[in-house]
Amino acid sequence: MTERREVFVQGNIACAEGALYAGCSFFAGYPITPSTEVAEHLSEELPKRGGTFIQMEDEIASLGAVIGAALTGAKAMTATSGPGFSLMQELIGYACIAEVPCVIVDIMRGGPSTGLPTSPAQSDLLQAKWGTHGDHPSIALVPNSVEEMFSETVRAFNLAEYFRTPVIILGDEIIGHMREKLSIPAPGEIEIVNRKLPDSDGVCRLPYRADGKYPACLPNFGQSRFHVTGLNHDESGFPTSDPSIVQESNARIIEKIYHQREMIDKVEVRYCDDVEMLLVAVGSAARAAEEVVEEYRRKGVKAGLFRPVTLWPFPKKQFREYAERAGRVVVPEMNMGQLRTVVERFIPSSKIVPVNLVNGEPIDPEFIIFTIEKCR
Repeated sequence: MTERREVFVQGNIACAEGALYAGCSFFAGYPITPSTEVAEHLSEELPKRGGTFIQMEDEIASLGAVIGAALTGAKAMTATSGPGFSLMQELIGYACIAEVPCVIVDIMRGGPSTGLPTSPAQSDLLQAKWGTHGDHPSIALVPNSVEEMFSETVRAFNLAEYFRTPVIILGDEIIGHMREKLSIPAPGEIEIVNRKLPDSDGVCRLPYRADGKYPACLPNFGQSRFHVTGLNHDESGFPTSDPSIVQESNARIIEKIYHQREMIDKVEVRYCDDVEMLLVAVGSAARAAEEVVEEYRRKGVKAGLFRPVTLWPFPKKQFREYAERAGRVVVPEMNMGQLRTVVERFIPSSKIVPVNLVNGEPIDPEFIIFTIEKCR
């Protein structure tokens, strides 16, 4: 295909198409509602393009296979939902410290545990940041449309390759299963970041040597011998307990993210220049919040929307800029207050109006307005 394609698809299919556009050649996963369509589509399309699809025995094995494939040079991903995402946490930490690029799609549903498998929720916002133990980098993107399921998946692969780290896509059941028009760009329209390869002789002598704020290269099996471990390690990849090396390496895997925020941060801002009431939301909740903003503005209320497309790292500088102007900050979300927990770090809690829904139903504009008016 050399031309832009127009299709009418659900969000999960758009995610799979975004992965293919970005050059994904390996998928390993285990079926789980409401993410299964990502795997189904890639099971059909990857083999046609010389790629590999594997259905594993569980989510732990799935991410293990993805990490292994990434270490051979493949662009690799998996897709899951809440319970499976919980199982993946230890290996997410492994990918962080070993600096292995991969993409993890989490189409969120109700919880805890099995919860409401086929119902919408935003239950994993904090898990995407703090799910695995230790200090580690976190990049998490939250699409709110079928188009963004495609474009943010492409961006997730680009960020994973550039920063050598796992990148998480937080969809939710509504965004994953809704159908909208998707315009798939022609090849080359979106820049694709590819793997930084070893030196010309194929040897990556110091795979964890700092090159600015990120490693010099990711060596590939068949090209170079190297050591990969979940232990703290030196520039060669071999374990070390030298305090100075451990301190530097632990700081570096976080600094490589935070020192290049301009490449990662992405927000949508509407009507925020003179905002009096600011709505802060992500995913499908942000679609409802957008309608609320329009309704209030028709009534003369200076309402605005702040939507973090990149949830982690949280865009605190941009958020503070607008939140400090507002008299009230409304946080609608399909959980018991995970995004609110983040917002409370930057503004007085007295300004916050929480809007929480966890009954398995979509959060709608009427419910948000009802809650706001009740809190006046």
